[in-house]
Amino acid sequence: MSRHSSRSASLLCYTDWMSETPIAHVADTAFWVATYRANESARPDALFRDPLAARLVEGRGRDIADRIADGPQVAWVVVMRTCIIDDFIRQAVAGGCDTILNLGAGLDTRPYRLELPPSLRWIEVDFAPTVDFKNKRLAGETPRCRLERRAIDLGDAAARRALLAEVNASAKKVLVLTEGVVGYLSNEEVAALAADLHAQPHFAHWVVEYVSSQFRRFERVFSRRRRKQLANAPLRFRPDDWLGFFAARGWTAKEIRYLVPEGEKHNRPPPVPRWLMLLFRLVFRNKRNAMRENYGFVLMERGR
Repeated sequence: MSRHSSRSASLLCYTDWMSETPIAHVADTAFWVATYRANESARPDALFRDPLAARLVEGRGRDIADRIADGPQVAWVVVMRTCIIDDFIRQAVAGGCDTILNLGAGLDTRPYRLELPPSLRWIEVDFAPTVDFKNKRLAGETPRCRLERRAIDLGDAAARRALLAEVNASAKKVLVLTEGVVGYLSNEEVAALAADLHAQPHFAHWVVEYVSSQFRRFERVFSRRRRKQLANAPLRFRPDDWLGFFAARGWTAKEIRYLVPEGEKHNRPPPVPRWLMLLFRLVFRNKRNAMRENYGFVLMERGR
């Protein structure tokens, strides 16, 4: 996994607002995502309430959200994925998970807003500046479970493996979250992470995103400006067979929740122009359900 720690001193500095690339480092994406959660929470018909998100956003999050290409579509993705992962967490806790390990936690506030058992152990892992910022902004707030934060660069393989072994030794059943994380890693880095997680026998489940190869090709053609804006945090994970990639490393799909059906369930269709929907239908016309099942999140379960 790539190392970013040498740049950690500048992670929480404001980006150049006049630049074409409003994101200076992958850590900035946490502020970007928090903005969409804050915006959703302010809606009268909000699908979830995240009252602490607005406190964490800062000016850079608003700036990125205002300037990023296809902003409404990205906001919709964040809202739908939040709903899906919230449900996966509830299912896992009901199924006996006693520990949640959130890798690349960013500015997530689920330990404060979800109904969780007080005995649940929740561990957030991220860069030191992100952890320090979050600790200061949320000082005085009381989580609903046993919350810990660890300042660890996940690109440090030795530190990562030591953390995973420690968590495994003190837990009976672990759910791992990597919300919006693996896309920024290379295929080799994701393979190493998958192997490290599978090496821990008490790691039962893993929530990870799913993107079809057809959708990746479609996105590369129609999101060129956004890809340019993400030059400092490019999406690099591109396996030929997404689910097969994880299955080969011991992780199989227990449940897949796709964003389009999730939006239909909540009466929130994707905010895309009519011409783009027509083009989408044309591209996927010979692939049953491919248009509806191209992007989502997977609850993986540990295989042998």
